[in-house]
Amino acid sequence: MIHRLLPHPGLTAMLLVMWMIVFNSLNLGVAILGLVFAVLVPLFSAPFWPERAKLRLGLPLVGYVFLVLYDIVAANFHVARLILFKRNKDLRPAWLSIPLELQSAEAITVLAGTISLTPGTVSVDISTDARHLLVHALHTDDPDGEIAQIKQRYERRLMEIFA
Repeated sequence: MIHRLLPHPGLTAMLLVMWMIVFNSLNLGVAILGLVFAVLVPLFSAPFWPERAKLRLGLPLVGYVFLVLYDIVAANFHVARLILFKRNKDLRPAWLSIPLELQSAEAITVLAGTISLTPGTVSVDISTDARHLLVHALHTDDPDGEIAQIKQRYERRLMEIFA
């Protein structure tokens, strides 16, 4: 019964939180209207998501969030160091084609978003067969090592979360 009312509970929660943030209010009327909106949107959009990804909540997800937050902070310092102390002609930008083992579109989207959130790299495109993700790196001495690091650090963990 609850699955019928809330086909995507994560989406419902996110929509409600975003509604409250947009209105910048803890008013009961705003919360009720937001809850109605947060329940109806997933209900009406559920038929468009026939193969919903299975998401494992728990320690792997929490660990991934903290890892990404740490990497964002560390990459900010790394990029700042590159910008301040490396001459433009000494930068070695590279295009990386990352072979994907992830299957679900949701997991690939999270991987692409993670890469783009981390300063110094940006996800640019995905192959038509969803087997490769094209990433641009601001500076890398070892493109193959960078690919291996992304696969080990992010993709492996996402495979555990989206099992």
